[in-house]
Amino acid sequence: MDVAELNDLIARAQQKDASAFDVLVERYGSRLYGYFYRATGRRADAEDLLQDLFVRLVSTIGQYEHDGRFDAWLFRIATNLVRDRIRRARTWRESRRLDADTSALEDGLPGRLEIMRSGPHESLGREEELDRLQWAIGQLPEAERTVVLLRHFSEMPFREIADLMGTPLGTALARAHRGLARLRELMETDATQADRSVGAD
Repeated sequence: MDVAELNDLIARAQQKDASAFDVLVERYGSRLYGYFYRATGRRADAEDLLQDLFVRLVSTIGQYEHDGRFDAWLFRIATNLVRDRIRRARTWRESRRLDADTSALEDGLPGRLEIMRSGPHESLGREEELDRLQWAIGQLPEAERTVVLLRHFSEMPFREIADLMGTPLGTALARAHRGLARLRELMETDATQADRSVGAD
């Protein structure tokens, strides 16, 4: 999509033209879905977040002042939605853990909370690889995880990532470097442990 076409779509969307929103959804939907899925690890969460984002887009695009950085504005909304979702999930898990611990004390039994995470339905080898990647992404510190997701799953330039996160460009680059190095280390370690487990069988 060239600049003139995007400018026209934004102007039409700000006038509540439904067809313009349809094109924006088609244009950005897959990138945003990929970002949400990698950030949450769950298809259902990614779908919910995508829906939330486009509801937010409809309600706030009138306030957007187009300066040629629509992608950065859109992914800023996406990043905030992910943070809110993760924060709510963490609060829920902590609440459940406290309930389990309280119950354990009362019953004299150990309290356990098992969180099941669904993965993509791919071929077995591909599914295992994606599961390892999803696990490794989840081990990264939040700032590094956000940079890696925005860069490699949302195709956002580093300068826009730096602006979105309110950091110097060098900081964004450093976080990406550390995050990718840590991802590679985690993936290799996890694969080695899996190979040893298979060999032991």
